[in-house]
Amino acid sequence: MKKTRLYLMIMMLSLGAFTTVGATEKNPATAPKEIPAEIQVMLNRLDEIKDMDKSDLNRAEKKELRKEVRAINTEIRSSGNGIYISVGAIIIILLLIILL
Repeated sequence: MKKTRLYLMIMMLSLGAFTTVGATEKNPATAPKEIPAEIQVMLNRLDEIKDMDKSDLNRAEKKELRKEVRAINTEIRSSGNGIYISVGAIIIILLLIILL
């Protein structure tokens, strides 16, 4: 019983430490990364759609625009090239490190 409490306390403390470290790493003063040309074209198209006057469009045209925006957004997200780890995976990794 005492071991499980100890492990839970260590896990909670370590999770708190990781969130504060992650918050301090972001530096807004750094220069933004260069955006690739094909992504910039998609972002420009999204701005055009946002600035459009949609009140004179019919229902089918609005639906087509929504589909286009969703397609562009998913394509932009998929080109992120980032590695994403869920919270559950981090907890499992930490437990394995502690136990081994």
